[in-house]
Amino acid sequence: MSKRIKTGARLTTLGVFALLASACGSEPGASGTANSEPIVKTEPAKAPSDAGDRVVTGGDLAFMNDAAPGGMAEVELGRLASKQAASKDVKAFAERMIADHSKAGEELKALAQQKKVMLPPDVLPKHKEAMAKLSKLNGAEFDKAYVMEMVAAHEKDVTAFEAQAKGSVDQDVKAFAEKTLPTLKMHLQMIRDMAAKMDVSAKP
Repeated sequence: MSKRIKTGARLTTLGVFALLASACGSEPGASGTANSEPIVKTEPAKAPSDAGDRVVTGGDLAFMNDAAPGGMAEVELGRLASKQAASKDVKAFAERMIADHSKAGEELKALAQQKKVMLPPDVLPKHKEAMAKLSKLNGAEFDKAYVMEMVAAHEKDVTAFEAQAKGSVDQDVKAFAEKTLPTLKMHLQMIRDMAAKMDVSAKP
């Protein structure tokens, strides 16, 4: 009789241990495959790109600061030519300079506002010097001097805008250079043809 009681007690004890082991295995976080949850890896948040608000520096800034007064000078010289030139072709070219460079100047001003760039408010001393010399001339003498000035100016313009269209860091400055370049090339070809017709050279 006592043996049966002992055997029953052992079985009961084993049953309790089995139940405890089963309960521990089903607890959240316990090692095992039944209730294991996948580990989710989270990537750190990336800082927003500032490409659209990039500050214009270096060559891009120098280009803008040179293009603005250069364009203003060609507008002013065009106005002078429309008054003092003798040739109808020169006067027509001068009117185109006023229209095209005024338009490009407004586009450059808008770009400068977008980029928070302060452009020079006036032409440079070298431009004022050229204006002063041309203002003393009239008729055919003025025509030749103006044409020479425009050939030299547009050769420099095309070179500068080509370089900027290829090497600009700021994409908006690059787009402005690319957009304006064909017009400048057209101006250069026109004034070169006029110079050949008038038998004048860009170098006095």
